Amino acid sequence: MSLPVNIKELINGRTVEWERIEFKKGWNPESVLHSICAFANDFNNWGGGYIILGIEEKDGLPVLPPTGLESGYIDRIQKELHSLCNLLYPAYFPVVEPLYLQERHILIIWVPGGQNRPYKAPISLGKKKEYAYYIRRFSKTVKARGDDEKELLSMTASIPFDDRINHNASINDLNLTLIKAHLKELGSDLLLEADTISFADLCRRMNIAEGPDEYLRPKNAGLLFFNDEPHRFFKGAQIDVVEFRDEVGDSFTERIFTGPLRQQIVSVLAYLKNNILAETVRKVPDMAEAIRFFNYPYQAIEESLVNAVYHKSYEIAEPVEIRITPDRIEILSYPGPLPPLNKDNLMDESISSRRYRNRIIGDFLKELRLTEGRNTGFRKIRKALRTNGSPEPVFKTDEERSYFLTVLKIHPEAQVEAQVEAQVETKIALNENQIMILSECAKKSLSKKEIAEMLGHSNVSGSIKRSMAELIKHGLLDYTIPEKPRSRFQKYRTTSLGRKIIE
Repeated sequence: MSLPVNIKELINGRTVEWERIEFKKGWNPESVLHSICAFANDFNNWGGGYIILGIEEKDGLPVLPPTGLESGYIDRIQKELHSLCNLLYPAYFPVVEPLYLQERHILIIWVPGGQNRPYKAPISLGKKKEYAYYIRRFSKTVKARGDDEKELLSMTASIPFDDRINHNASINDLNLTLIKAHLKELGSDLLLEADTISFADLCRRMNIAEGPDEYLRPKNAGLLFFNDEPHRFFKGAQIDVVEFRDEVGDSFTERIFTGPLRQQIVSVLAYLKNNILAETVRKVPDMAEAIRFFNYPYQAIEESLVNAVYHKSYEIAEPVEIRITPDRIEILSYPGPLPPLNKDNLMDESISSRRYRNRIIGDFLKELRLTEGRNTGFRKIRKALRTNGSPEPVFKTDEERSYFLTVLKIHPEAQVEAQVEAQVETKIALNENQIMILSECAKKSLSKKEIAEMLGHSNVSGSIKRSMAELIKHGLLDYTIPEKPRSRFQKYRTTSLGRKIIE
């Protein structure tokens, strides 16, 4: 039974964090049962985890090639595993896939977060059956004790919204074409089986549907990713991009992006990249390489947007909103962060969250390489901004954690250029000669005489001098020898601002 992930990338920790993967050299039924219990409890809403038998672990990493399991042992382990999972209370059964990797047999046990947590398991498989709750603490399976046990018990029947069954939809609301495209992008072997198994079985294996055959229903995450119009089921499942032309907000344009979540993210990022992001290249005297920076670094925008889509609540009928003003980009989503994050510690670089709102959405976004491991979002945003020379980001929420706001400020030099460009556009209306001068001097530097000849004049007339002086005054044209304006070797070149004006 193929899993809906790329197995090689899974084993190498590229699509799932190491904390969610447990490698075991051999078959230890008691230890495996405890880890199944812990992953099923999904204490942090991470999406469960994977237990891989036949691969040894060293310092938290897999030792390859695999040690492997005896081929005749695989079937016995699966039968024993089925009996063991009946000992869990309530009973829970993971998904198991035998695999042949690097000429060795291994067994992968996929344990999605359970629908009926909390689960408990026998402490020992001996005759005396004492039970305990197990959770994951970093990369270890441990007993839930004290406050952790109380918190786990408080989660009784509390399933993340994206993992819940949607009783207002049918299995036919899931789009097979979108599912296949997703599996193809991941490189999952499940794609090879998609046309040979029933659609219901495919959706169950993808963990996007649940229930008996007579009442099989899609999960909310399945509708968000594999329905063409998820906003029909979730009113806030869209991204609104609002561009303000001034600080007052009287002049603005609005664009609404709908469709499957992946499509929304990709479409919005493409729009911002093509219409908002701009690179400045500045040559510095006596330096071989030019200075380059963007008004906003793409990586910071991408991570901020994906974080908003990942962590918003789809129970709330509010979209993710991107507000673009002349000096900043704001990304707003609802509600705010989960504890321990709050309005007082949100800007603390050492703070991190261990709890997540959407466990299946998070898995899909990581598999699609749209986000990386948990607790990396803020760090990636800060790193991208610092590398670009941009101001630090601002993260905001209120006392009730009712919203989450990310503010990305424009690069200070890009802001100055934008302001100058706006002033120039309002102060100067270029005549035909000035446009030709800027166009030709953008290709190569020209002397006054060459400019006159290019314009069809036999000498440098007074009108040409006035046109050039006005261009220089407004920073659109510059000297090649600025320290000697009257040099007989003087030529003229179009500035970066001048290039923008004529583009």
